[in-house]
Amino acid sequence: MVRLWLIFSQAVTIAVAVLFVVSTFRPEWLPARGAVPLTPVAVVQQSPAPQPVAGARATSFRDAVQRATPSVVNIFTSKEVRAPRNPLLNDPLFRRFFGEQIPDEAQRASSLGSGVIVSAAGYVLTNYHVVEAADEIEVALPDGRKLLAKVVGNDPETDLAVLRVNAEGLPAITFGSSDALRVGDVVLAIGNPFGVGQTVTSGIVSGLGRTGLGINTFENFIQTDAAINPGNSGGALVDAGGNLVGINTAIFSRSGGSMGIGFATPVSTARMVMDQIIRTGSVTRGWIGVEVQEITPALAESFKLGGARGALIAGVLRGGPADKAGVKPGDVLVEVQGKPVADPTSMLNLVAALPPGNTAKMKFSRQGEDLELSIPVGRRPKPQPRGE
Repeated sequence: MVRLWLIFSQAVTIAVAVLFVVSTFRPEWLPARGAVPLTPVAVVQQSPAPQPVAGARATSFRDAVQRATPSVVNIFTSKEVRAPRNPLLNDPLFRRFFGEQIPDEAQRASSLGSGVIVSAAGYVLTNYHVVEAADEIEVALPDGRKLLAKVVGNDPETDLAVLRVNAEGLPAITFGSSDALRVGDVVLAIGNPFGVGQTVTSGIVSGLGRTGLGINTFENFIQTDAAINPGNSGGALVDAGGNLVGINTAIFSRSGGSMGIGFATPVSTARMVMDQIIRTGSVTRGWIGVEVQEITPALAESFKLGGARGALIAGVLRGGPADKAGVKPGDVLVEVQGKPVADPTSMLNLVAALPPGNTAKMKFSRQGEDLELSIPVGRRPKPQPRGE
């Protein structure tokens, strides 16, 4: 019995000694017991770049800017302006004293704008009013080069013009889709405001399809609050991916500076105009020879119309396409080639899009009755230059 007790006590002693050694030098060998939570230590750690979240505003548009800015140029124009001749020059005594060869006073007037490289072959898209009546046009590229440009063609009715410089391999911008724009989409305006240098401003699409502003004959503007100032005209309006969605054209301002209301011509319109100018040197539009006016509620009641939609035919050109087809003043045009006419601006755009030489079916309302006529589409006369 004593021997067994001695063996047991020795075993316990050895076990305790082994446990002591292991717990001291190799505690990880022991089975884990219930862990007690520790208070976390506050640390400052640089966060990784956040992943874009669908529907969230991006934290930076630098990729879009780097993609688009090489294609946006500065445009400098100049023209000779002759000052009114001094009446004293007609006085014989004055001319005798100062000599007979007294030239008329003349000086150079210069202006500033922006443009967008649309082709690596040297085509540049800008506003017509930027290069109107210019004797000399110089395009300054972002890489520092300055090149003389020539006007390929212009379209005053959309305030667009196409230039060409003698250069190859230029960084052409990527075209986006203005039809896919929605109010609230982020847009960037790129240009050279006030001659300070290439500048990028950001904002959102504030409105679409703006018309009736009296800026152009054909209006379908993108409205944005991205700052557009003098010198931005003809520059690029791009989406958050750096794709061209519009050409900056005008601002609403009482002071001459940005007030958060700017207008850009949609790239869909700009591309149609540009393609025709590059191909033929001008823009051809459909025309039927009528004068239209908006239908007010009073006119709608007077003509017994169901609503104020459509365009009232106020006048018909004698011998014109509409006259030959039987259109009469007082008719209301409600449909062009199956597309509804909302107002005179809508009618103007729909008719202008028709190819001259073809026949178009148009639906009218005459004294409360529907009438469908086939009208031969003519070629829209070119607008007279300003000042003539």
